[in-house]
Amino acid sequence: MAMFKPRIWFLIGFLGCISLLGMGAYLQFVQELEPCPLCISQRLAILATGLVFLVAALHNKGIKAYAIGGAVSALIGASISSRHVWLQHLPPEQVPECSPGLEYVFKHFPLTDTVKLMLTGTGECAQVDATFLGLSIPAWTLIAFLLLAMFSLLAIVLAKRQAADELL
Repeated sequence: MAMFKPRIWFLIGFLGCISLLGMGAYLQFVQELEPCPLCISQRLAILATGLVFLVAALHNKGIKAYAIGGAVSALIGASISSRHVWLQHLPPEQVPECSPGLEYVFKHFPLTDTVKLMLTGTGECAQVDATFLGLSIPAWTLIAFLLLAMFSLLAIVLAKRQAADELL
């Protein structure tokens, strides 16, 4: 870990986010798993986290601010993933009703209702389409977000070590 400079560290984080988005695209377009509103919101949070990492790698200044920004973005994504996992574990009688398709919602509903739907989920969000090692895709996404948040905050430690090494 000490051999990585914060710039390289953030670039690795960006590549991790791109990999997660690539996996989402694979599941959607190759495996034909249609994303629910919470899946799309999680992808947007991964994209936002990745963009913070990319800008941090390119700018290479203000490491602490970018690290905190990346962690906050990842933790927002983790909260969305937590909601998704919670919906998947509800008893069937407590699952919310399914909504019309997102395309219809975007065209016919007010923006506030659309955002609320994208952040709270609907009945289709409770469906478990695939698992890997016993965990659903949203559960793995939650783990990924928590790792991204820790990864981002570790950049502060790297920057401090780099500064201490430069003083020696």
